[in-house]
Amino acid sequence: MEDWGPVVIAVVLFVLLTPGLLFQLPGNNRMVDFGNMETSGISIFVHTIIYFGLITIFLIAIGVHIYTG
Repeated sequence: MEDWGPVVIAVVLFVLLTPGLLFQLPGNNRMVDFGNMETSGISIFVHTIIYFGLITIFLIAIGVHIYTG
């Protein structure tokens, strides 16, 4: 059986946490900008830290597994 949990969680978090797609933290004009499709270096760093924290929680602490086959 193949474990697709880490792959699915990583892809979903990557898409949701892409800076500027849904939100940008910190934004260019305000603390949070929504849907502006722009990014900055500090925004990429902040979103990377959030991504690392969430993927660690989902994969290590909770242990999400999706088996196929």
